[in-house]
Amino acid sequence: MRGLDEGALRALVPRVLAGLVRRGEDFDAAEDALQEALLEALRVWPEHPPREPGAWLATVASRRLVDARRSEVARARREEAVHAEPFPPQSAVGEVGDDTLFLLFCCCHPDLAPISQVALTLRAVGGLTTREIADAFYVPEATMAQRISRAKRTLHGRRLDQPGDLAVVLRVLYLIYTVGHGGRVDLAREAIRLARQLTLATEEPEARGLLALMLLNHARRAARLDAEGRIVTLDRQDRSLWDAREIAEGVRVLQSALALERSGRYQVEAAIAALHDDAASAAETDWLQILAWYDDLVALTDDPVRQDPAAVLARAVAVGHVLGPAAGLRETDRLQEAIGDRYRWHAVRGHLHELAGDLPAAGAAYAEAAHRATNVAERDHLVRQAARARA
Repeated sequence: MRGLDEGALRALVPRVLAGLVRRGEDFDAAEDALQEALLEALRVWPEHPPREPGAWLATVASRRLVDARRSEVARARREEAVHAEPFPPQSAVGEVGDDTLFLLFCCCHPDLAPISQVALTLRAVGGLTTREIADAFYVPEATMAQRISRAKRTLHGRRLDQPGDLAVVLRVLYLIYTVGHGGRVDLAREAIRLARQLTLATEEPEARGLLALMLLNHARRAARLDAEGRIVTLDRQDRSLWDAREIAEGVRVLQSALALERSGRYQVEAAIAALHDDAASAAETDWLQILAWYDDLVALTDDPVRQDPAAVLARAVAVGHVLGPAAGLRETDRLQEAIGDRYRWHAVRGHLHELAGDLPAAGAAYAEAAHRATNVAERDHLVRQAARARA
């Protein structure tokens, strides 16, 4: 399309859609109208490119919405929506003036299930196609289309004057990040892009903490898998493959968050990631500081064993490195009744036994973890760990 490349159009669509929704239009109807406007643009723009593509799309989409309102069935209800006063954004970012962020908060509406919040965010804010989202989640396109349709039906008729709060938005962005880096769309990069926009609109330190955490973890992406696509654990990664610029940015963002002295989960996790990234080798890891941060992390919840078992298990590993493997194993003994049925509990036991030099016990623990693992890549990795220990 002459005058506007695909990347610029992808960035433009969420802003136009958000402008329609902010005005009080129904989410589903607004998206349908915008799709019709895009089809019209494909026909008109090659010969008559507009000076203001966004305004052109908004005008054509608005006309389509007006045409739809002429339906006899819903005339009264839609006329009422037309004459209602437009509402201000009631999100934690306040008056940001960024329609993309407003749309992000609307997609995280509290009435939507987490998976629906993620799918709708990627579709409406990220500008991804249903097929791209389905590929990223490794589900059929039809399944993802149903999820998105259900989410839009849930929002049907709502004025969206109570979009999701900042904590929900942060959780959705982190879930998008952790879904994976495979497929034709790198969801990690998309989550980082959206988190960057969010930090420009709010002074909330947890937003910066989340961005820092993403950057510090994403910096290691090139070293996470070997040439055959197998998992490489952090202690065995080639650190020369880590992205030093991304690490430096993550540290800067984290420092700006910690300076506000309102600590939260994402900031603490980012601080732990920064300490791992700062070590030139696994042997030089500052486990004492890492343990202190894990102490802070588990203190954020009333019942960390049940509410945050991953953090408690990670703390047991840190205890093993600081106070010795026996101390770490005693920590896992204390956790056995509550979470001893999880594969990660057995994997941590395997690591601590290996740290202590008890390779037969390590092999047995890794094998039990592999038996319980559901993720194929993690299961294969644990099988190799068990075989290595036994050898």
